[in-house]
Amino acid sequence: MILAKRVELFWDAVKKKDMVGIEAAYVPSEDTYVILEGPRYSTLSFVKIIKGWGDFSGSPITLLSMDWVEGPFEEIDGTLGWVGGITDITISVNGKDFVTRFRCSFVMKLYDGDWKIKHEHVSAPLEDPYGIGDWLKK
Repeated sequence: MILAKRVELFWDAVKKKDMVGIEAAYVPSEDTYVILEGPRYSTLSFVKIIKGWGDFSGSPITLLSMDWVEGPFEEIDGTLGWVGGITDITISVNGKDFVTRFRCSFVMKLYDGDWKIKHEHVSAPLEDPYGIGDWLKK
């Protein structure tokens, strides 16, 4: 699980609010793209992604843990790979701790000898996006 281990190093940097470690996790490109769980839909470009992480690091949010509850699954083909699954993220905000479940996937690129994030997607499903419940029949 090469890519999953690299993502865990990234999460460790996020826990420590270590901006050097966070920056080292991404491909430094203007087309690096993140779809995030927050009130914004996405962030495009390394510079803007790192600015967002800097603002996160100055916020009252602290990542306590990130645990895979499904996966991680990964595949590598040459210099590109992906890793994904379902995670429970334990967060503390102003001293209040809570757990949120997310879908997480990362497209990784081998860049300067290290696997780095080229695309990140963190999201949670909507409860009933079409107003008909789950269409999957039992």
